[in-house]
Amino acid sequence: MKKEQMLMLGFVGIMLVFRGYTIVIGQPKPVLVVLNKDDATLASVDPVGMRLTAKVTTGNGPHEVVLSIDGKTAYVANYGAQTPGNSISVIDIPTAKELRRFDISPLVRPHGLHLIGGKLYFTVEANRLIARYDPASNKIDWIMGTGQNGSHMVVGTADQRKFYTANIGSDSVSAIELPPLAPGRRPVTHIPVGKQPEAIDLSPDDRGRPGHCTQVRY
Repeated sequence: MKKEQMLMLGFVGIMLVFRGYTIVIGQPKPVLVVLNKDDATLASVDPVGMRLTAKVTTGNGPHEVVLSIDGKTAYVANYGAQTPGNSISVIDIPTAKELRRFDISPLVRPHGLHLIGGKLYFTVEANRLIARYDPASNKIDWIMGTGQNGSHMVVGTADQRKFYTANIGSDSVSAIELPPLAPGRRPVTHIPVGKQPEAIDLSPDDRGRPGHCTQVRY
C-alpha cells in the first residue's frame, strides 16, 4: 500500500501497514507479528517489551497476514516480487514454525486476506477473483471471479454470505453475494468509487456486531 494505514479486522485483530512491513496485533491474547517483504519472513514480537522473539521464513514477497482468533495461527499471502507468488503460508505462532505452504496454482498473486468461521478468504489479483481456503481439508473449496483489475483487499460478513473487494486497477468495489439469491439478483455487482481503492472494511450494524454489514468503507 502507498500510505501507512490501520485497519480494524473485527475479531482477528489490528493490522498496520507500512512500506515493506505488515504488522498484526492479535486478540484476545497479545500477539504481534510483522511481515518483512524483502526478507520473506514473519517476525513475532513481544508487544509489551517490543523485542523480537522469533522469525519464520515465508514464501517470496509476503504482503498480508491475518491471525486466528486465539492468536496461535498466522496465514500469510505470498504475493511474490518480480516472479508472481502462488502460495499461502500457514504458521504456528507458539512454535514459530511454518506448518505448510499451500500452493494455490494455477492462481497467482494472492493478496488480501479475511478469516471468517475458520475459512480463509483471499483475493487473487492476477486472476481477478476471490477464493476460499479451508485449512481443515487443505483445499480451495470456492472461487468467484470479480472481473476487475487488481482485486486488492477483501472483507466479508460474519455469515459468509456477502463479500466486498477493493479493485485498485478498476476504481471499483465489487459486491459479491452467495446463494440463495433473490429472483433477478446478480451475484456480483460493481460499484464505481474513487481512484485506486486499496483498503476496505465493514462498519458494525446498529447492534454493534462487527462483520454485519450496514456500510462499506474503502
